[in-house]
Amino acid sequence: MAFGLTPSYVEILYPDKFNNSQFLVVAIETAKSLGWQIDQMNESGFRAINNKGRFKFKSIVTFSIENDKAFIKSESAGIEIWDLGKNKSVIIKYCDAFIDQKYARKHEELDRMFDLLKTSFSSPIETQDSLEETTESTGTKKENFLQILIPHKGYIITPILIYLNIIYWIIMVVNGVHFMEPDNEGLLYWGANFRPFTLNGEYWRLISSCFIHIGLIHLLMNMYALIYIGLLLEPHLGKAKFLFAYLLAGIAGSTASLWWNSYVLSAGASGAIFGMYGIFLALLTTNLIEKKQRKELLTSIGIFVVYNLAFGLTGNIDNAAHIGGLLSGILIGYLFYPAIHKPKSLKLKIYSLGIVSVLFLSGSYLVYKNTPDDLEIYDQKMKSFYPMEEMALNFFKMSRQTPKEIVLREIEERGFYYWNELISLLNEVELLNLPEPLHEKNKMLLKYCRLRIKTFELYHKAIEEETRRYDKSIEEYSKQIELLMNELKE
Repeated sequence: MAFGLTPSYVEILYPDKFNNSQFLVVAIETAKSLGWQIDQMNESGFRAINNKGRFKFKSIVTFSIENDKAFIKSESAGIEIWDLGKNKSVIIKYCDAFIDQKYARKHEELDRMFDLLKTSFSSPIETQDSLEETTESTGTKKENFLQILIPHKGYIITPILIYLNIIYWIIMVVNGVHFMEPDNEGLLYWGANFRPFTLNGEYWRLISSCFIHIGLIHLLMNMYALIYIGLLLEPHLGKAKFLFAYLLAGIAGSTASLWWNSYVLSAGASGAIFGMYGIFLALLTTNLIEKKQRKELLTSIGIFVVYNLAFGLTGNIDNAAHIGGLLSGILIGYLFYPAIHKPKSLKLKIYSLGIVSVLFLSGSYLVYKNTPDDLEIYDQKMKSFYPMEEMALNFFKMSRQTPKEIVLREIEERGFYYWNELISLLNEVELLNLPEPLHEKNKMLLKYCRLRIKTFELYHKAIEEETRRYDKSIEEYSKQIELLMNELKE
């Protein structure tokens, strides 16, 4: 499987008993036998377009001779993230046919055929480098490394966003965050999305988290995906719509993560990037893009989306942000379509930006305000635990001279009452979506309260019966309580 902005595959062929001119004739005849359209030839090689056969995709094939060997290269003509082995299949099929052609003709015949071909050669004679350069023409030109990082007409916001993401990562690393495996503390400090923090008034994390990455690999993968979709989509959307869409999809993805994940730390541009892919998927269902390109692009983008969502199920990846960004992008794409379809209408452009902004910001706000903060609820409820515990333990503060009836009433009306109230409180908070350590703490507190009730029952019997025969049992329960309290402190 070949990856790249323009996937390709290369093999080397050897002339064996043929000279270079005979070798070239065999190569050209092989291409013709496969039904390829040869659009350029010279003494060094040829270029052909393969758009037939079972592969159902278009590729540019170049054959170039250098010294005693030749390079045969198939390069995708469609805009793809990966080629799923199609270019390799093209070359394998060519090599099989080449062997048949190689032994089908004699040297003399090949020499005569070369003399006839010479009249069709390009002039001046091109070198191997120039032949490879021609594969980048006719709408299939590959953006080189500098081009994809330098803003130019139709491609301005994408490189700026790339710079912002990279600069943010560099600033984090310079300030002590690990460049490959940053810890949660560092990510939270720099603005990662985390429900207990975000819902506690730090709503800005919904956007800041879109520019934070969990290490260099995470950053590079997201920037690769952003470059690809930026090259495809920004020329259609324009600067303003592309920027608005990116930020709104990022906020929508972060909001989806906030709503779905209680205690998952979320960071990265994935939600915003999935939003851009969602926009492009929406536009591919319209007439905006030429019909011939739609199928290839839908397949390519669809594979990217499905693969990454499936991959998100295999590890500690925030798929909620991916899905939220994707769905929001699809909706934004359809809302933007009228303005894209009529690019000269300024009023339509302003309306579309306004409607999309109001819709998504108000929707995110509603989700933000209605997402339960179980940790905050827990903290508020548990504030009453220790005052009630103190009321329950008031029995131990009573002097030995206190009348028996008053002591028994204290145990019955305050002791048992408050311990049972505390058990009800703990059972109530146990229903909240809490981190596992808090669930463990609650279980220990429940055990503590039940042990207290057992000791109070024994105290009640001992005082009522005026006996000391329960002292040993009370002492055993007291030891268990002491051990449990030490565990809770740790």
